[in-house]
Amino acid sequence: MQGIKLKDFQINTVNKLLDATSIGSKKEVLLQAPTGSGKTIILLSYIEEYLKENNKMVFVWLTPGKGDLEEQSRKKMIKFLPHHNTKNIQDVLLQGFEAKDTAFINWETITKKDNNALKEAERKNLYERVREAHNNGYKFIIIVDEEHLNKTVKAEAILQYMNPEYIVRVSATTKTNKEAEFIKIDELEVINAGLITRALYINENVSNQTTLSNEHEYLLDLAINKRKAIKDEYIKLGVQVNPLIIIQVPSKSNDLIKQIEKILEERNYTYDRKNLAIWLSDRKENIEDIENNESNQAVLIMKQAISTGWDCPRAKILVKLRDNMSEDFETQTIGRIRRMPQAHHYDNVLLDNCYLYTFDEKYETAVKQELGSNAYDTKVIFLKNEYKNFTLKKITFDNAFDGFDERQTFNILHEYYIEKYKLTSNKKNNKTILEANGYVFKDTIDNYIVQDKIVRINSDELQNANRIKVSSTVTTNKNGFELRHSINVISSKIGMRYDRTRLMLERMFFRGKLFTKKFVDLSLIEFYAFVINNEDILKHDFQEAVSQKSRQMKMKFDELKILDWKAPEMDYIKYDPKMKDTTIYEKSIYMNYPNSTIKSKSERMFEFFCEHNENIKWFYKNGESSSDYFSIVYVDAVNHKWHFYPDFIVCDKDNKIWIIETKGGENADGESKNIDIKVENKFEALKEYANKYNVNWGFVRDYDKNESLYICNTEYTEDMENDNWMLLKNIFSTSTVTP
Repeated sequence: MQGIKLKDFQINTVNKLLDATSIGSKKEVLLQAPTGSGKTIILLSYIEEYLKENNKMVFVWLTPGKGDLEEQSRKKMIKFLPHHNTKNIQDVLLQGFEAKDTAFINWETITKKDNNALKEAERKNLYERVREAHNNGYKFIIIVDEEHLNKTVKAEAILQYMNPEYIVRVSATTKTNKEAEFIKIDELEVINAGLITRALYINENVSNQTTLSNEHEYLLDLAINKRKAIKDEYIKLGVQVNPLIIIQVPSKSNDLIKQIEKILEERNYTYDRKNLAIWLSDRKENIEDIENNESNQAVLIMKQAISTGWDCPRAKILVKLRDNMSEDFETQTIGRIRRMPQAHHYDNVLLDNCYLYTFDEKYETAVKQELGSNAYDTKVIFLKNEYKNFTLKKITFDNAFDGFDERQTFNILHEYYIEKYKLTSNKKNNKTILEANGYVFKDTIDNYIVQDKIVRINSDELQNANRIKVSSTVTTNKNGFELRHSINVISSKIGMRYDRTRLMLERMFFRGKLFTKKFVDLSLIEFYAFVINNEDILKHDFQEAVSQKSRQMKMKFDELKILDWKAPEMDYIKYDPKMKDTTIYEKSIYMNYPNSTIKSKSERMFEFFCEHNENIKWFYKNGESSSDYFSIVYVDAVNHKWHFYPDFIVCDKDNKIWIIETKGGENADGESKNIDIKVENKFEALKEYANKYNVNWGFVRDYDKNESLYICNTEYTEDMENDNWMLLKNIFSTSTVTP
């Protein structure tokens, strides 16, 4: 390639890609390339080498997002491979595909509704151009860039239509799949080549047991001081690099941005001085040439928009701020601060590492998810023809909230706390009782944050990282978003509006509300801290209160919508590609339905039971939270309607239909594994539905003592020793194979 000398690991990766896409290889290739490894250069070199020997091949390079990543990649190809044919989506639609083309296409242009690429028009659409290319004898290799961002049914359908010879899926977080060739670039190779930092320091110099008045100001000062130290080291070495701080804020955070701008102004970072920049979808200031090592910008405020596909190697420090704790931490953004600005190390601790400052409490979980510890492959499955006409009555409703009024709801919640915790009119004693049951009363908020040096970002080091506690003082201005978030979490679990939920909390715990039945008298600051610190236990108690079977409302069918339901002709499943002894369940109503789909233990056991039971003809695994799936409705103790999606629909050898819901069972110590507070509500709703529409039904749970499944369809009880729970195999009267 013109002007580029590849590193040894990059050359090896190109050779592996060429081998993987040779005749007789697997159709899919997964390339795991850490951010900063030179992924684009590797792929361009691969294309260059491949096209030297293949005259009838066309490459299609698919990129994600609403940005211009496809144009960035295309410009790099024009720069480094100027004699190669490049096209964008408009060129493809106007001219079609030609031999040795590389077409750079953004997924948004072909998967979004109302796009023009797939529509009938005077010019040919994408499907016609693909068909035309096939007729001309051209073959496709598709590169899916940042493939973890493009796992949609429509995207996969387009890939299938192109019928490529090979698909190369590329991401920093791609996981192995035995159906595909897996190529991984080890982070240590990239580090040793000098392309990325040696390590990431998380929350360096944050003091344990610190109590803060303003956590944003505290983190920004740490970042600014670190930047000054890094800048001084560059000057000492005579290196012309101006280090950049990236401040990442949540998507809905205009008020937070104003706060940050004020803090920075007090420290002489302003837009007028040209040392502060902002990059938002609707606002951009001082971003010209920001990627250049010597540019004047010292601080950049951004949201999530430029976390993918943006290169600024001089960025050394990331500050991830939070306001309402509603957004996950994007580890893709870490990649923005891991590049070395001159593609080599300086043998200097300050310069050869990067730095992250954050009090995001979801940090560790989000990192693990982003890095793939909970990531699975996906596939499209299609309904078998013989089941396309099967129908059931499904139940739904339109109204968002139809519950009791404020007074009735409050009375239920108030009585619940009295009954559960034995609270009285003695507020001091009530506080002691609640504290003994896990409630926290203080005027600070505790955050448990990571503080450590991490070398391999995708290693187990993160799981074992040191954690310290940092407490923040509460103010109504600073913590207003957090309070709203916590109340919204609680309200979402009980189907109540934010304002009603807040009022319930205030009437029970806040001294500012005149109410004679108050449990404790908290000041405004104490109330803020109480709700935020006790979000989880409040959520549980409120949900349990409205789910009380003794108060359960009777469902009125005339208030509901009854619709005909058919199984979706195409569905989308997650599965574990690393599962050993993968088989296809022939009794599933979908073609090529694997036993490796991601499910709970009881769901997996039930599917195995269905597949191996001679009295069962077929089964269907229902989906969740979509109008495409089978649903019924239940009503809670405050007269709020909820959708319920039972897990399975089964047909036995007598053509009787069974509707089955699976739940966590009971472990060997006799402890329940069921975590669904509303289980009895759903049980009664399914019973009523089955009686009305003359179908069989039951709740199924696993029993660890004998590794068997049990069914209940009479009266629900958690105790699986109760006679209401019967062996499932006895109900279907056949012997089964042991899993």
